[in-house]
Amino acid sequence: MKDRVRVLHVIQNLNYGGMERLFADIVRRLDPARFESHVLVLGYFGRFAEGLDQFATLHQAVPMSRFSMLVPRSLARQIRGIAPDVVHTHSGVWYKTSLAARMAGRSRLIHTEHGRQRPDPWTERKIGWLASRRTDCVVAVSEILEQQLRETVVAPGTAVRLIRNGVDTDQERPRPDSGSLRAELGLSPETPVIGSIGRLEAIKGYDIMVEAFALLRRGWSGPEPPVLVVGGDGTERQELQRRVDELGLDQSIKLLGWRDDIPDLRSAFTLFTMSSRSEGTSVSLLEAMSSGLCPVVTDVGGNADVLGNSLRHRLVIPESPSALAEAWIAALADRGGLARDGVLSRARIQEKFSLDQMVRAYGELYVS
Repeated sequence: MKDRVRVLHVIQNLNYGGMERLFADIVRRLDPARFESHVLVLGYFGRFAEGLDQFATLHQAVPMSRFSMLVPRSLARQIRGIAPDVVHTHSGVWYKTSLAARMAGRSRLIHTEHGRQRPDPWTERKIGWLASRRTDCVVAVSEILEQQLRETVVAPGTAVRLIRNGVDTDQERPRPDSGSLRAELGLSPETPVIGSIGRLEAIKGYDIMVEAFALLRRGWSGPEPPVLVVGGDGTERQELQRRVDELGLDQSIKLLGWRDDIPDLRSAFTLFTMSSRSEGTSVSLLEAMSSGLCPVVTDVGGNADVLGNSLRHRLVIPESPSALAEAWIAALADRGGLARDGVLSRARIQEKFSLDQMVRAYGELYVS
């Protein structure tokens, strides 16, 4: 019987984030009869590492010098010691790890790109091009990202493959409102909740969301004004809270920070929204749609591919608070349409973005 394929997965950390969650899902779902999994974090472990040692051997990179981007000797030694058949890197560690893997004599390298700015800064494109020359296959998580990688990043001769992100559609399913979020925030059962979950970083555009909500509240004429609830944290949180307070919306916009009760949060959402400036294929969006929520999201990155033709009318131009506010108002005014599009959302994820499909595709790539 042929030995299992030893796969070394490399990532910066396993703390909060869609990429990190996806990474952990891949490791947990790979067939242990076929694959021996190792995980190497270049920084620290974080919350998604909890319990992962049941599915993989966990490693932490030894501290590296400031010259490690040029000569990552200690990282190469660790990779050589693990002796993987395949090294699989994820966004943020590609260049350094690809160089270390080559120094370690490991010739099979796969990289997954989870999202890039569009257009990319020249320096980032150059770094990606150099790393791609040491890479056997670059995986894009959306069609538009695949096109961007082929046209502006990946060197000729390196394979580029599309593997869409996926989520567990059995776990991420429609649920009745648990009531816990409404009780916590003192909301009535009739209060519409515009919900979002993500990292509070500039690229996610939560500043646009706050301004859009201010416009919505100023122009609201319905019976029960909505609230905006955001689960997540990041470097922009303090500035966002300052702007919320400045607008006098601290009772209507709730920045909850990181939460472990995400299904309970989503069960209270009337719709799910994102105001990103750039995306790959958002795991938060996939989970929300799998949970039966209607999406109202900016038309960036892989969002259009996730929504598909049947939900294209829920896309909004980016960088426009007024367009986002108008889209929310239109959605909340048509509860029948919200319910219909929630059903379409779940069907779309079940058909095209299941976790099993994604893991199977990576497994095939490891052994190909």
